[in-house]
Amino acid sequence: MITVVGMGAGATVDAEVTAGAELVVGGRRHLDAVRLPEGAERVVLGPLAPALDTVEKYLAEERPVVVLASGDPGFFGIVRALAERFGPERLDVRPGVSSVAAAFARAGLTWDDAVVVSAHGRDPRTAVNLCRAHPKVAVLTGPGAGPAELGAALRDTARVLVVASALGSAEERVERVTPAEAAVRDWGAAVSVVLCLDEARALGPVRTIAGGAGRPAGWALDEAGFDHRDSMITKFEVRALALARLGPRPGELVWDVGAGSGSVAVECARLGAAVTAVEKAADGVERVRANAAAHGVDVRVVHGAAPDVLAGLDEDPDAVFVGGGGRELPAVVTACARRARRTVVIAMAALDRVPAARAALTDAGFSCDGVLVQSSRLAPLPGDVTRLAATNPVFLLWGVRLPAHKEGVDE
Repeated sequence: MITVVGMGAGATVDAEVTAGAELVVGGRRHLDAVRLPEGAERVVLGPLAPALDTVEKYLAEERPVVVLASGDPGFFGIVRALAERFGPERLDVRPGVSSVAAAFARAGLTWDDAVVVSAHGRDPRTAVNLCRAHPKVAVLTGPGAGPAELGAALRDTARVLVVASALGSAEERVERVTPAEAAVRDWGAAVSVVLCLDEARALGPVRTIAGGAGRPAGWALDEAGFDHRDSMITKFEVRALALARLGPRPGELVWDVGAGSGSVAVECARLGAAVTAVEKAADGVERVRANAAAHGVDVRVVHGAAPDVLAGLDEDPDAVFVGGGGRELPAVVTACARRARRTVVIAMAALDRVPAARAALTDAGFSCDGVLVQSSRLAPLPGDVTRLAATNPVFLLWGVRLPAHKEGVDE
């Protein structure tokens, strides 16, 4: 058996756990914190593969192994690698308090409604987008994805960062800072976890299912659920197909360009994506903000006219919905297609604009498909009878980026 012991947040290891071990594997600080049996081999964890090879040799000879890990080793920890290599039946896991649980305890908050993301050894954009979209996020940090990087990416938000360092040690430090303050600090290598909080929403309702907000009960909401002007809103039939082609999901960023009422932006946010809505009309900007607040989601709203305003948006989106543009539509689509990592979806009422929009997508290296969406809704007639009332037809085009046309994009 491999005994896997979780350490951290002040946990100690009983001497009997390591007493019979002939191989002890762990980080240097964990190995230094326990009394090792005389004659036991000590392997300091660096690259994982050599350590696992050593473990395999000991198991083949039926010699006992102890692995020391941080916090709960089954939570973004070494248990996964050990189970994949040797099988879960060979593991005796003794979890400690995870750094996430300890950090929320220090902050005095429950975390059954938190989103937890690991940025250790990963592109931090997923963590940043989750922090933008959700009110309570725990980020497991790593080199190049620590408090300074998170703070720099979240400067334009009203979030608070709780930076927990060296949890459970004599050097433990827990600090509440703004993203701007975090961005200019040198935090060193002792950071355990960063909590990103929207304090106005951090105390969420009582939950029966752990995790973030989860999937909404429904989408393609009725237009009556949004404040809009003169029926200037993407109808729910069109919105349903647009959402299916956009594929918004947690950790991604979606742009809604020519947002109008913001119905698409709000729906993408309800599905867990970070969303930036671009709207040129001042009253439209306020309308998008009001609709986002009414549905309890966080949408960043940018006031300006595309395509020019798009150059000021720092992060490339995963998906873009273009719901406006007028004569500028080809230029808007081209600008969006240059930035989109995955897909662009365009809704148009005017037949004349379809060829130019399609050409803009294909010229940017996207495959292109589309449909004409026509629908009729039930409508009452006098005499307690019903007729079909046709809605205006809308052309929906969508383009999917071909793999060779954007470097560094995960397909």
